[in-house]
Amino acid sequence: MKDFVDGTAFNNEQGNRARKLFAAVVLAALDDAIADDKKYGNGPEQIARWARSRDGREVLSCAGIDPNERVVTGLMDFVAKGVRTSVALSREESERRNAAQQAEAA
Repeated sequence: MKDFVDGTAFNNEQGNRARKLFAAVVLAALDDAIADDKKYGNGPEQIARWARSRDGREVLSCAGIDPNERVVTGLMDFVAKGVRTSVALSREESERRNAAQQAEAA
């Protein structure tokens, strides 16, 4: 029984690592689309094309993201904002956004 529990825990940990790896691929695709948007002006279309492709849907699914049209629209909106993923995920950026929202509300 103990071997079964250890094996299950190991498999769960491996699954979490794989999900994180695929999530990193999604973030890299977003960064590439943002770079394309700044350079060529077609970033949202690029990320939409990728997310709707067979490979894109597979990567999104493996990252734990349901590859539906709502997700594609969200990815396009994110790219259109032009904020790199490393900046968007940072604490400073979230604090700046919260301060801006509070200033709007006041």
